[in-house]
Amino acid sequence: MMPTWPTPSPPQGVPPSNVYTATYPAPAFTPVQVRQTFGQSYSAPQPSYPTAHPYGPAQSPPPVPTNYQSSAAPPPAADEQPRKKVEWPDSVRFYVQRSFFPANMDPTVSREEMEAKLKETIMRASEDNLLYSIKWETMLLPQQIIKKEREDRAKAIAYSAQVQNPYASTPAHISKKRKSADLEDVANLSITPPWRTGQGARLEDRVTFSKDKRQATEESADNTSKLNKYEKRQKRFNGGYVSTYRSPSPPPGDGPVVGTCEKLEKNYLRLTAPPKPENVRPPRVLKNTLELLKKKWKKDQNYAYICDQFKSMRQDLTVQRVRDDFTVEVYEIHARIALEKGDLGEYNQCQTQLKALYKLGLKGNANEFKAYRILYFIHTANRTDLNSVLADLTPTEKKDKAIKHALDVRSSLALGNYHRFFQLYNETPNMGAYLMDMFVGRERLAALCNICKAYKPDVPLRFVTEELYFESDLEAAQFVSDHGGQDLLQEKDGTIVILTGKAGQTFENHKAKAFARVDIKGQI
Repeated sequence: MMPTWPTPSPPQGVPPSNVYTATYPAPAFTPVQVRQTFGQSYSAPQPSYPTAHPYGPAQSPPPVPTNYQSSAAPPPAADEQPRKKVEWPDSVRFYVQRSFFPANMDPTVSREEMEAKLKETIMRASEDNLLYSIKWETMLLPQQIIKKEREDRAKAIAYSAQVQNPYASTPAHISKKRKSADLEDVANLSITPPWRTGQGARLEDRVTFSKDKRQATEESADNTSKLNKYEKRQKRFNGGYVSTYRSPSPPPGDGPVVGTCEKLEKNYLRLTAPPKPENVRPPRVLKNTLELLKKKWKKDQNYAYICDQFKSMRQDLTVQRVRDDFTVEVYEIHARIALEKGDLGEYNQCQTQLKALYKLGLKGNANEFKAYRILYFIHTANRTDLNSVLADLTPTEKKDKAIKHALDVRSSLALGNYHRFFQLYNETPNMGAYLMDMFVGRERLAALCNICKAYKPDVPLRFVTEELYFESDLEAAQFVSDHGGQDLLQEKDGTIVILTGKAGQTFENHKAKAFARVDIKGQI
């Protein structure tokens, strides 16, 4: 409210002094809080005078709009710039492309989960202004981040269960696999088998010999053989092959080669010409070689080297047509070592030769390897050959411990008795557990599907650990999470449970994939 009496104006060009403002009494009104939705905050009105600005005419403040609504957005500031479009760095674009490469896709992570995690990762980096500072070339892919989060969650759940019940961290029966060093003439060897070494103890993690073996073979070939191969290839493209020998070699005789080589170690090379006696070791030298390989296998445990040397020994025995008890021993030892390392290709080659050698009546461990054949045909789901093996068994052979165990395994799977199957899995004699380890994963999926159908609405995680013979609750929780059941693990009344009532087709889909395809290497 302004005073009603006239007020003299100050001279032009002179700003008002404190005298003018001090002569007025306090305004006769009650101050109220000014609206905060305008671009500028307004204070209580103060008396002012229309004076001339020293640099220009006086300007009055803009009037308050009369049609103001409380729901209207505040007008933009005069100096506010329009929002710029975010420019993504090339490294971020390539990170997105790399996430969707087929080779990087993970079947256990759905595309929706991956896209959500990808968006979350990039937006978080954008909000923190880290788009240009993060090394996207080494950044974990969204599917890898999800897998890591699942593992951390499973560990936390298992740790919580262990804290609640520290005496139930390990099942009562722990499977103990026998090693190739524990059988027959290699009983004095003690090597650590790749048996359940953490979460990565799968078959594909143990088959790492192929690349090393290939490199060892290629490096061992001399320059002369490489040059000969190159010359032969060139001659084929030049219109035919002409022998580079000045005098042709005599044709090979009808009898076997009698070796004269005294070297204990010799690399394996595929024969492209008749073998020469000076390159073949006789049986007396091969026996010394076998003893040397046993010591080196115990000391170095280099499977690439051992496999190459055993193949060279088998080749020398073949070209000399040596078929005796020593030949059976060489093939059996190589088969056990290959089985222990998960090399199905070499194992099947040895198994095929052993089958023929046993028919000759040679001494060996025929029942042990017949049991292996039964377990192998169960793994490959080869019912035709499995029935043939079963038909050839004699009543005496069926009473053998190893063969009887393999027959019980087949019977338990045929009847769907997974409780009995996992008991047999824990009691496997000799080295059959290495073969069972190749198909126990799919049988666990089948058993888990049956548990979800029979026990509802939930089942304790500890029950699954004991029934499916996991080593710990953590391993059981990890198995459930790896097959899409990470959301089915919950804590209830201080116990970790699996929500079997909500499982639905989660495990059924993974079971169908596991039984749909079997990787057969070196089929017998």
